[in-house]
Amino acid sequence: MAFDLKKESDVKEYIENLGIEYRFGCYKEKKPEVCHLLGDYLESIKKDFEKAAKVYRSNCDDYHYAKSCLKYGNYSFLGKGRSSEKGDPIKAYKYYEKGCELDNPDCCLHSGLLLVSKSMPKEMQRDVPKAFDFLVKSCEMNNASACFYLSGMHIAGVLKDDAKISKSTPTKFDKNDYVVEKDMKKAFDFAYKACDLRNIYACANLSQMYARGEGTNKDEKLAAKYKKIAVDMQEELKAQQKTLDFQQGLPSTT
Repeated sequence: MAFDLKKESDVKEYIENLGIEYRFGCYKEKKPEVCHLLGDYLESIKKDFEKAAKVYRSNCDDYHYAKSCLKYGNYSFLGKGRSSEKGDPIKAYKYYEKGCELDNPDCCLHSGLLLVSKSMPKEMQRDVPKAFDFLVKSCEMNNASACFYLSGMHIAGVLKDDAKISKSTPTKFDKNDYVVEKDMKKAFDFAYKACDLRNIYACANLSQMYARGEGTNKDEKLAAKYKKIAVDMQEELKAQQKTLDFQQGLPSTT
């Protein structure tokens, strides 16, 4: 059947048929990619976040579909699709970790960020070495944010959790005090990859590293080059935001 998508009645019928197709493909044909589309349909079209959450969770648990693990992890972290609307970072981590095992780079990123955070519930033990491994895996799968965070970890260094630092402690620490040691060469390498993957902050840091000769040879031309890249990216983001704001401000035609 051909639909005239300029007609409201046809649009409504098309959308309903789409939902029927997704349900058939998910529940009858048991296709995980279609189940994920059903979750997206329930989320974006029907605005039924509780049902969407159930579909994402089932698709992760039963069919091991990594994108659904990510979505349900996000839902759990935010409390979305839950009657209490209270976030559950411990459950979120469980699904992020599973998604990472299934090689989803965003799941690896979120797993690492949760484990390295100092603001997680006491039931969830901070584990920087494991977080570092998650971030490395994510970066290896070309997640720009993971590469950027790894660069930052090497710039500052990450002290061991059990290092009790008092006010009288000297500001210089032994390498054994660090879980992730300061290493500007590694920081540069991770920043370079993150910038190549279009992380604006990594490009700005790369410019500074070239300007100061930190982790690489000092090079004013390359410093200027990466500064321009960062500025150009910032202008692109501003233009995109203006377009988005304009579209959001358009009057409804219905």
